[in-house]
Parts: sequence; structure tokens; C-alpha cells
Amino acid sequence: GSGGLASARRAAILGANAAVIEHGPIGGTCVNVGCVPKKVMFYTASMREALHDMKDYGFDVNLKKFDWATIKKSRDAYIGRLHGIYDFNMKKDGVTKIVGDAKFVPSGDGSVVVDVGGQSYTAKHVLIATGGRPISSGVPGGELAMTSDGFFDLEELPRKIAIVGAGYIAVELAGILNALGSNTSLLIRREKVLRSFDSMLSQLVTQEIVDSGIDLVRNTTVEKLIKEPDGTITVHMIRDGSKVSLSGYSHVLWAIGRVPNTEIGLQHVGVQLDAKKNVQVDEFQNTTASNIYALGDVAGKYLLTPVAIAAGRKLAHRLFGNQPDAKLDYANIATVVFSHPPIGTVGLTEEEAKAKYGAENVRVYETLSRSMYYAVTERKQPGAIKMVCLLPNEKILGLHLLGLGSDEMLQGFGVAIKMGATKADFDSTVAIHPTAAEEVVTLKNPRKE
Repeated sequence: GSGGLASARRAAILGANAAVIEHGPIGGTCVNVGCVPKKVMFYTASMREALHDMKDYGFDVNLKKFDWATIKKSRDAYIGRLHGIYDFNMKKDGVTKIVGDAKFVPSGDGSVVVDVGGQSYTAKHVLIATGGRPISSGVPGGELAMTSDGFFDLEELPRKIAIVGAGYIAVELAGILNALGSNTSLLIRREKVLRSFDSMLSQLVTQEIVDSGIDLVRNTTVEKLIKEPDGTITVHMIRDGSKVSLSGYSHVLWAIGRVPNTEIGLQHVGVQLDAKKNVQVDEFQNTTASNIYALGDVAGKYLLTPVAIAAGRKLAHRLFGNQPDAKLDYANIATVVFSHPPIGTVGLTEEEAKAKYGAENVRVYETLSRSMYYAVTERKQPGAIKMVCLLPNEKILGLHLLGLGSDEMLQGFGVAIKMGATKADFDSTVAIHPTAAEEVVTLKNPRKE
């Protein structure tokens, strides 16, 4: 995956003899069943949404049909090209590729031995970057549903689908399928989606899900799935304390979390796991075993591709680049959610900031600011900005964006916040007009508590 490849390639460039072991398609979750194909489908859904707005911009466009097979073929071909690029870059940098399932095995002499299909390998340094996988529910009939991995195997657009989960994967896939024409239900355990995000984002995205036509089924716990004689699936659940069922689904998808891939014989080398089965690491990515390291999703901290890449390169420089203090700084990592509309967020939420510094030391600026794109359209999507500042000098602790373009505009603001920017620094920056981003540097009055 991303972390292992980044580590190995950088180590090889620095002069190390490096190898990667992989049993599946190169690139891991992100390239094959994650960020990359998901973003292709986000673009696909965004095009469908834009078609609704064409008449408002003066174009006479009639949508005849959407062919799922066409975009799947193009998407899969793109992923195939990426596989070729990865293989080329590994060969260019001198990284050996070993195909198979890797497991630590007892050595007898205290050395670290990795077995791959009966072949033993040893190394002075071993990195665990095995990533994670989506989990399914163990309820009766749970096997009738797919996970997010299965989404990318679909050969046709689901007619009617229930997605179970309230995190970003559930929100993204529900938005994509709804926009493309699936009759989509989103089943969540509580009142809102994205509960770990800033409350403003959670509230607005939840409302937009409803407004977009997705059937948001709140306060539910799925009890079982039943396959009916006509081939459809019925979801039985507890909702607000009562037993209810929803029927007629052609597909059901679990988006209820992920678990790390740690079933690799770690007990033979003394690598310990935490309560959630993540590999325990310190700030330098060291595990509890000497010369064995872990990063990325398997370590359970910031499950994001760029984080794994950055941590992997830092580790390579520490081990092979004469930078003994090199480590990734996990503070103020920006991320986005490809919801409809998208989210961009960096730093502390308002709730986290107040818990850490006290409500009296936190000042919040926020505004509703819809993209100018919607100035002439009948269809509307919300836009919002929240800036969380620490008194007295209003250092920016967090920035949270919702709206068209939020995913692209956040990166530059993330640099400034990483450098310790204050509200005054943003105020002194001349706005670019007319853009959605200008609202970030023209926030005026703090919110009254």
C-alpha cells in the first residue's frame, strides 16, 4: 500500500536494499478500493448533478441514460495504469517486489524471520504497513451485504440500496449512488452523520443528505437481513425502541468501520497490539519489538493515505538518511470528505478546542456562504465556514469548510495553519474575487455565545 511503497522507495533511494511483500494488487486500499476509484465515482456523480443545472445556464440538455459499465471500465483501466506506474517506479528505484502472504515465524535464534509461501526472508529493519479492511456485521444474514470493497466490484448501478453507517465512507457512497439515480437509504445509529467532525459540518451535511433525497433512517440498530423469494433483501432493525423493517433492497452495504490487518504472526516477534488490535507504536513508528516498525492504517492513527506516505518517508530518512530525529508531526493534518457538497477540515473542532483550552479562551468565526455557482440555479447546495481561534492573539486552531470547492481550497490554508497563522494573518491577505475561498480571509464578526 501507500505507506509501504513510500517507505521502501525512499529507503532504496537512500541506499538501502529494500523489498516489499504484497499478496494483492499493488497500491493497497487507496489505489484499488479506496480514495482513487472513489474520487472517480465522485466526479461521475458530480457530472450528473451538474446536468440538472444546465438549463439554468442556458443549455438544452436531455439525459438519455447513464451507463455504469462505461465508467467502471474506464475506472478499472485507470487503476491498471497506476499498477504499471507503481511497478515501473519500484524497478527504477531498485525495490524488489515479492508476491505472497507474509507472516512472522519463530526463528529459534532471536532473529526476525518473515515467511512468504515457504520462503524465508530476514532483514535488519522490518516495516509493518499491512493496512486495514472493512468489517461486516455479524448479525444473521449479514453476509447478504457487501462492504465498501464490494462497491467497486458492482457491474451495474444498484436499483435500491441501504447503506449502514454514519462515517465518511457511508456518507460518500450514499451521495454518489443517490446522485447517479439509486434509490438510497442511509441507516445511522444516532441523529447525525460524521459525529467526529465539527458540529457545524455534521449538522449541515446531515440536513443536506435529507434535502438531496436520500432516505435517512435515524436511531437504528440492524438486527438481521432476510433474502426474500423475489431476491430482494429486507432489513430488520430496532428504531427508536421499536422493531421495524425496510424491504425491497437490491443491495445492502456495510460501512460500519475498519479493522487493521494484524493476523501476521506478531506474537512470534513480540509486537504488541492495543485494545482495538492496532499495532502499538511510539512517535518514531517503533513497535514494542526492536527494529520492527509500523505505520499507516495498521497503526490506527489518522487513517489517511498521505499520512502513511509522509510517515514512511520520515522513517526511511531516520533509518537510512542520517536524520535520527526524523518523525511525522501528526498535528494539523488536513483532510477532506467527498460528500455532496464536499468538506475540508484541518485542526481542532470547536468542541475539541473548548475542551482543551476552555470555552472562555476560544473565539469562533462562522458564516454561511454558498458558492456563486448556485446564483443562477434552481438546485442549491449549502456552503459554510468556521474558524476556531485561541485567545488572546487568535491563533487559528481549526478551519472547517463545506461547499463546492472546499476539497481543493483547503490545502493552501492548511499550510498557513501548520505554520501557526493567526486570524490577523488571514485578515491581512487580500481576497481573490469572486471565489468561495475569499470568505475565509474576510470573516468579520465573531459568533456571539
